[in-house]
Amino acid sequence: MFDDLPILPPDSILGLAAACRADTNPDKVDLTIGIYMDETGACPVFNAVKEAQRALIDDESTKAYIPPQGDEAFLSGMLELILGSANVKAGRDTISAVQAPGGCGAVRLGAEVLKAADPTGKVWVSRPTWPVHVPLITSTGLELSEYRYYDPSTHGVDFEGMVADLQQATHGDVVLLHGCCHNPSGADLSPDQWDVVADMAVKQGFTPMVDLAYQGFGEGLDVDVYGLRTLVAKTPEVVIAASLSKNMGLYRERTGLAIFTGPDARTADATASQAKAAARRIYSMPPAHGALIAGRVLANPLLRGGWTAELEQMCDRINGLRVDFRDRLQAATGRDFGFIAREKGMFSFLGLSEEQALEVRAKRSLYMLNSSRINIASLNQSNMDRVVDAVASVL
Repeated sequence: MFDDLPILPPDSILGLAAACRADTNPDKVDLTIGIYMDETGACPVFNAVKEAQRALIDDESTKAYIPPQGDEAFLSGMLELILGSANVKAGRDTISAVQAPGGCGAVRLGAEVLKAADPTGKVWVSRPTWPVHVPLITSTGLELSEYRYYDPSTHGVDFEGMVADLQQATHGDVVLLHGCCHNPSGADLSPDQWDVVADMAVKQGFTPMVDLAYQGFGEGLDVDVYGLRTLVAKTPEVVIAASLSKNMGLYRERTGLAIFTGPDARTADATASQAKAAARRIYSMPPAHGALIAGRVLANPLLRGGWTAELEQMCDRINGLRVDFRDRLQAATGRDFGFIAREKGMFSFLGLSEEQALEVRAKRSLYMLNSSRINIASLNQSNMDRVVDAVASVL
């Protein structure tokens, strides 16, 4: 049966990370995969997560399934974190949420509900966007279209092009937006630009879908969701895919949820029922461990305060790395790398050609994507000079 089954190439990001692990050069640097690394090069576990996990192990008396919709403490804590307590209270009958296996699962559940609502629907995604958005959405049968977003010449948002493209989006279309810390570019919309997009959604009737994977990694937990909350306040329906992989370090626990805001209680019931039915078809029941930990962290003021403080330190460190990296690159090359300090979150395009990215990989064991996208959070004081020297060598 499998004799003629083709062998597929490795994932473009995971394959590079594997190649770096196999590289015997002691000075190799991996800037590929989107995981937060501390100054020692390790992916840390939050102290609040450790405490919540210890308490969970002590208290847990069963490994029975949690409810299909998810853990109640997790769902309520996440809704308050993302939407704000006032918005949750005001829309308590019109908001539904279903736990999902990570942000990927949340995107897929959102796409499944959108497909059920309109089988002929079109989803607009930014150019570029996170590559996995494409198979997650198209696997449901939905059509994709692109809107301009990142301008390599300015290293910023091509907002004029974005608006021009999205003027073609109509009622029944869905526009996928990155809530903050755009992956892969690091270029975010300003508050004024978010307002424009929200007004376009109201006027043209398209439905916003927001992928929120990095809340708290840009400027802060509340600042980073300005655009999302503006969309919820102004537009009748919003789909949100959220994850705690990055901002609570629950990468391997696959902890996410899909949120649907609508005009009335019937819509909330309908979206929840469709999401639960889709989950049953795809993976049956949600994973529990990460959600039970996160629910405890969000519900306990002491744990939540400790988590928030640690997250703020991570955000400050990333922003500090951006400034330091900018300064060292400019000193080494004489070129303007100011855009690195203006960007948000973990990622940045360095502006190298594919040939240059391949050259630093082959000659310097510096691993970045062929597009020259790097993970800023993988930099530290031990490897930054090597990275700067490698980049300068091809400029």
